[in-house]
Formats: sequence, structure tokens, C-alpha cells
Amino acid sequence: MAEVYEKYVDEVVDENGNLTKIKIHPTNNFNFAYDILDEIAIKTPDDLALFWCDCKNNEKSFTFKQMMDLTNRAANFLIHSGVKKGDFVMLILKRHFEFWIILNALHKIGAVAIPATHMLTLDDLKYRVDFAKIKSIIFLAKHEVAERVLEAKKSCNSLEILISVGGSVDGAVNFSQNFEGFSAEFDRIETNVSDPMLAYFTSGTTGFPKLVIHNYSYPLAHLVTAKYWQKAQTQKLHFTVSETGWGKAVWGKLYGQWMVRAVVMVYDFDKFDADELLRIIEKYGVTTFCAPPTVYRFFIKKGLKGHDLSSLKYVTTAGEALESSIISEFEQQTGLTIVAAFGQTETTAILMGQMPIATKLGSLGRPSPLYEVVLVDKAGNPVKCGEIGEICLVHKKDDSQIGLFSSYYNDEPLNSFVNRGGLYHTGDSAYFDEDGYYFYVGRIDDIVKSSGYRIGPFEIESVLVAHPAVLECAVVGAFDETRGQVIKAIIVLTDSYKPSNALVEEIQNFVKQKTAPYKYPRIVEFVDKLPKTISGKVKRHILRTKD
Repeated sequence: MAEVYEKYVDEVVDENGNLTKIKIHPTNNFNFAYDILDEIAIKTPDDLALFWCDCKNNEKSFTFKQMMDLTNRAANFLIHSGVKKGDFVMLILKRHFEFWIILNALHKIGAVAIPATHMLTLDDLKYRVDFAKIKSIIFLAKHEVAERVLEAKKSCNSLEILISVGGSVDGAVNFSQNFEGFSAEFDRIETNVSDPMLAYFTSGTTGFPKLVIHNYSYPLAHLVTAKYWQKAQTQKLHFTVSETGWGKAVWGKLYGQWMVRAVVMVYDFDKFDADELLRIIEKYGVTTFCAPPTVYRFFIKKGLKGHDLSSLKYVTTAGEALESSIISEFEQQTGLTIVAAFGQTETTAILMGQMPIATKLGSLGRPSPLYEVVLVDKAGNPVKCGEIGEICLVHKKDDSQIGLFSSYYNDEPLNSFVNRGGLYHTGDSAYFDEDGYYFYVGRIDDIVKSSGYRIGPFEIESVLVAHPAVLECAVVGAFDETRGQVIKAIIVLTDSYKPSNALVEEIQNFVKQKTAPYKYPRIVEFVDKLPKTISGKVKRHILRTKD
């Protein structure tokens, strides 16, 4: 049976089913909500689209036909509430199932959705609303974020419409109570494929968050994400661990997965618990699973024993690089290889592994056929095999690149800086080997230069987390009069270890045994927690500033 996405995509695969070439050619008015969601609903209405459960054992499931009807009702409700084509609308809905309904309703209207995390402070909200001139916020009523939204409205002039989900809030329209009373019929509102559709604020590791704009072609690029990297299976549960406020949610919980008619699995929880997450995978028979490296680290550190994970066929990770020791231990205990990918909020997967083809331990795989990838030095010249260079994408001659963001909103200097010399510059560095596999080094600004050596922090962190005492760590360069910089390791210990001089020496010797001696951390600091952004990325600039 032909899939609905096939009219927009030409794929070439090898004998192992791995993608070798792809061409994406959306129509001028392509819109995921109409042309994928609704078309699947018409073609296979009873196929399951979404399965939702929470930590209180509540469950809900939705077919594609139900999702089409619900998104139409939501679109009618939102228009009635004053939301129009082109409006910027922020969504703060955590992992509640209404996110999938409302996001696709906004696509149908032609409004620009800006998913955001519930962890935003009042100042975070005000900055984002004022910067993007956000007109409406759709938020959870039964959450402390509601108070912040109401407070933000008092001083944010652009903010006109507040819509609550899951309860009533004074000053807001109640979505949950009203939207199902609207018609399930909705006349198509035409959008252009180059129109802004979706926007995310970056995590702001070094400054104010930037607003990344994606257009209506973006969802099609995630066919590669779901089908060839995550290996999502038709009518099987795919579970990506992500809150809807992050770009990883649409990487793993919507666009590509629905294109292959996988069932998007949503586990709605407040506090991460490794044992409980494993229990959910086992209970519901999840087939494909994707999580950030932190989750796998906790799986290994806390233990996999007592959980039947036999339903799992493919497991993947992204968000940051995952240490080889964790990958090896997970494979030893489960028989499954954790397959990595590298991308950004601004892109889809740039580098990725494809199974069942062999992948190299610790690598990010090879370039996605969507992009032409090149590693360059500071002068913009390509580097040789084994040399460290910045990961860049070659701009297509017709100036279109499906999957790459349209622009940073209202920031032409930054747009010019990252798009220079015919390349999009990611700011991340890597090297590749003779077989074309890429290995992550770190952000360009994070590379440590010690006694003439260039040392990537991830390489040292990978060794450190293999030590049983290390739960989390970050490596930075600390000033040294003789060497320029030396390696400093900031470490969060596991529960069974306490800081001591003896442990410092043990960890230093451990690193010396696992890698070149000049790379060992001459300074070791133990901390209770690492400074992180609200997206969980380590704020290395703060750690560097301390020194």
C-alpha cells in the first residue's frame, strides 16, 4: 500500500534497506496537518495515531480519524477565540495529549506554533513574548505556570489571548470545556510551503535564546528521522522521551512517526524515574525507543535487572553525545545497539546511524542523505580524515534545503554569521575516519588547548563516566601559566561515593589508563549538580568563568 508521503518524496535504498539518496519535493501549498494527517485519516481511518498514559494509570488512545476531527474542532475553536493565520502562539502543555490536537490545529489555521517548556520563569516568559510579539499562550490550567502566564500578560503588550487546557482560569478561555462543541468540518486555509509554521527558542547556553523558524516543508524531512534512524514501525509503539517544549518532541513524537503510521507513545510524567520508565516500556510493549543520553546513563547506573525489554527492537539517542562505555554496557545487557544521531534545533538529523548496517562504537554515524556535510577549519577549508573541523552543511544551489531552518527571527547579523561562505555553520566540531564515520568532539568554544594539544571535552567525559563513582561530569579548560590551559573535570558522584583526595587520584589514574596521559584532568572538582539550561544542557561558559 502506498503511503501518503510518497507523492512528496523519492527514496533510494540499498540491499539492507538503508537510505542512500532522497529527494523531497513538497507542493507549494504543502501542509502536514492537511496533506499527511488528514490524508491518512481518510485512507486508513482506524489506524492508531496516539497512545497516551500517565503515572496515575490513566490511558487514552486516538485514531487518525479521531485526530482529524479533533484538530478540525480545535481549529474552529481557536479561530472563534481570535487566533488568525500568521499569529505567533506559544504552547505550554508538557506531555498532555492536547498538544497534538492543538499543534495540528494551528498548522491548519496557518498560525505559527512556539512550543515551550513549563519550566520557564516569569522573566523567561516575558522575554520570549516581547521578543516574538506573541499574541496568544495556550497553557495548562492546573500548573504553577498558569500564574506566570497571567502575570506576564499584565506587562506584555502583544499578548491578547489566553487559553487554558485542563481547567478554568480567570482571564483565559477554557479549551477543554469548549472545543469539542465546535464543528468537525473545517475548510482548508491555504498556506505556502515557505511560510513560517513552527518556531523554537534555543536553550541559550551562552546568551539570550534565539528564535529558530521552520517552514511548512520541515515535517517532510523527519521521514528520515523516523523511518531510517529510529526505525519506527507501522502500527507499533514508538516512544521518544521528550517534553513537548523541546524540538526533540517533533523529532520523535509526531511528524516522521505519523508519516510511517507508527503509533506515537506518550508517557505523561512529572519526575524522571528510571525504573518506572523501564516498567512502562515493558508494560506496553514498546517497539522503538529514543531518549537523551542522560536516560541511558541512569538505566545503566541504576540497573536494568528485573525488567523484560524483549519488545524493543531498535533504540536511539540524540541531544548530546553518548559515551561508548554506556553503549557497550547497554548492548551487553539487552543485545541492542544504541544508535546515535546529531542534529540541532535548526536542523533535522545531520549525522546518524542506520541499523542493521554495522555502526562504529561511539560514532554519530554518517551524513544523512538529506544534507551535504563538510568539516572545515577556521579559514573555511575542508579538513582531512582524522582532523577536527566544524560540522557544516553545504547550501543547495537553488537556496532551498528541506530540513534546515528558514532563519533566526529578527536577527540578521546572526543569520549572516552562521550562513557564510556557502555553508551553514553548526558551531559543533567532529572528525571522521577512513570509513566515513563521524565522531563528536564538542562545541568549538569548548575545545581545550593545552601545551599545543587540542582536546575535545567529550573524549575525556566519555572516559570519566565509565568510572563507577561518576554519575555526571563536565570537562572545561582552566588557565595554567605553563600549559595555557589544563583539563578540569567537574564531577557529580553516584550515591555510594564521597569526595576525597584518594578518589581524585583514583579518577586521574583511571583516565591515564584509558587515554593519552596528557589528557587526564589535572584539576578535579566535586559538585552536587552541574549548572544547566532549562533544556538540560550544561552551561560550560559558567564553569569556565569560575576559573
